[in-house]
Amino acid sequence: MPLDLRFGADDLLRIRFAISPLCETHEALRTLRRAHRHAYHLPWLRRMRETVAGLDLSQLWLFMPYPSPGYTPDFLGRPPGSPLAGFDEELARLRATDPGVARAEMAKSLACTPGAAGSPAGRAALADPARAVQELADVTERAWHALLAPYWPRLRALLEAEIAYRSRQLAGGGLQRLFAGLDPRLSWSGGTLTVRTSAEFAQLQDLDGRGVLLLPSVFVWPDVVSGFDPPWQPTVIYPARGIGGLWAEPEADAALVRLLGANRAAVLAALDEPASTSALAHRLGLAPSSVSAHLSVLRDAGLLASRRHGHQVLYARTPLGGALAAGH
Repeated sequence: MPLDLRFGADDLLRIRFAISPLCETHEALRTLRRAHRHAYHLPWLRRMRETVAGLDLSQLWLFMPYPSPGYTPDFLGRPPGSPLAGFDEELARLRATDPGVARAEMAKSLACTPGAAGSPAGRAALADPARAVQELADVTERAWHALLAPYWPRLRALLEAEIAYRSRQLAGGGLQRLFAGLDPRLSWSGGTLTVRTSAEFAQLQDLDGRGVLLLPSVFVWPDVVSGFDPPWQPTVIYPARGIGGLWAEPEADAALVRLLGANRAAVLAALDEPASTSALAHRLGLAPSSVSAHLSVLRDAGLLASRRHGHQVLYARTPLGGALAAGH
């Protein structure tokens, strides 16, 4: 059923993008249990099999209704306050959640699963919400370090490239083009953004000057998630471009290897999307200093271009570099 987000004039001035390692951690956890999300992430799931077996995620599962869709407390994945928030920053905000807000949201979530509120874990959480917040933060922190932190440079590079692409869409075609291209389940008409979700009933939200946060995600595919009642900023979490090749290791053409050398060719081949030095180093298993040197040579040869994005420098293939990488 549709969720309609109705914009006023002030809301148009408060549309923003962000990346959230905290939200991505929780979407990754949902991917573990939802088979329809596995298609692009089987290599990651295979690598994580033993790690997941050693994690006790029961406290978080309690507030992630499954298999039927339901409400997960907003405070667990609260919208980030800055465009490129770090995990530690987001975790600190989670730990600072007001116990009254946490209890109300946990009660709403538990009501989605028959018997959950009356279970020992459910009763304990509602009886001491302040403690429950800290325990849920502890589980989230362990899950982050075990499941996502080793791969975060790769994921962050893809998400930053997604935001750069959407920013160009907005600059070239305005909101109509931006919303039309984000996902087929999003549509824009007459000042209203309609999100087709898995909810069982239609919803309408007046944004009332809060604007909307657009949050690209690697793990949310094929879903689009939206909502967040006050005090949180309305947020749309949508699948980022490029996840089909996320876990594939780039392979350089043999002729390109003979021309450039194995590592330099691998760097050029890996840049299907703009990426930073650290992201490439992590993905290719090379020292950052070595990758930096290769990037400088490739840029000086006209095969790459660089631009600053926030605190990072992103590298992308030029048309000549793209033709070489494609074997033309």
